[in-house]
Amino acid sequence: MTHTFTVAVLGAGTMGRGIAQNAAASGCEVKLFDTTPERANAGRDAIDAALAKLVEKGKLTGHDVDVQLERIEAVSDRAQAVAGADVVVEAAPEDLLLKRTLFAALAREAPAHALLGTNTSSLPVTRIAEGCGAEARVIGLHFFNPVPVMALLEVVRGAQTSDDTLARALDFARRLGKDPIVVKDSPGFATSRLGVLLGLEAMRMLQEGVASAADIDKAMELGYRHPMGPLKLTDLVGLDVRLAIAAHLHRELKSAAFEPPKILREMVAAGKLGRKSGQGFHDYGRP
Repeated sequence: MTHTFTVAVLGAGTMGRGIAQNAAASGCEVKLFDTTPERANAGRDAIDAALAKLVEKGKLTGHDVDVQLERIEAVSDRAQAVAGADVVVEAAPEDLLLKRTLFAALAREAPAHALLGTNTSSLPVTRIAEGCGAEARVIGLHFFNPVPVMALLEVVRGAQTSDDTLARALDFARRLGKDPIVVKDSPGFATSRLGVLLGLEAMRMLQEGVASAADIDKAMELGYRHPMGPLKLTDLVGLDVRLAIAAHLHRELKSAAFEPPKILREMVAAGKLGRKSGQGFHDYGRP
């Protein structure tokens, strides 16, 4: 009998449900966990809505949607979610203590063979794994939004990540149709470090009146073929998220280049968080 490859995704927010959708589309059985049944079910409902849009665009059939949704089970019991998992992907908020506590529990609750991945975009994988009891199986699996569309998966090797874990993580990336890169555990990895730096410089240019937000974004979109300008991308990610990552990198790298600009701090304080609030560096109306 062929083994069914099972993925447990912890966190049914934007990233978690994107990972779950991607895994289900790749033929994996998925347990989508969140802390309450309402949150877990809302995550699955959001996947249903996203798949329905693909049907409208002619990219999927109704049968395809039924098959993919059949593979996704919304779960609010974490131990139940990870019990039979081959891979666990944590997509919880960027809080080091929260993640450390979670991985200590996963070392006890997940099967001994399970790959334990964290979707952190900036926190040190080594510190997340430290003391959990399964450090060799912990690895960074940094996905990009929107997960089902973005080809890149940044695989981050912690100080104690084993060769076997790295090899299995790369196999998992390819199973999901991703094109992985491998980076060592360092502040901001490769993508956040470069992406945040570009975004912060764009904010400083706006703050200094060098050009409008629209023209700064157009410069990178047309001049460098970026699919989205740095300020639009910040709006998509969330200004509060970008602020937290920038502050973390500034502390860790001790470089003035990562010091959050005044404009970013002021906008976050004013609740202008980007698309999710309806206004950021660009205006999106009501969220």
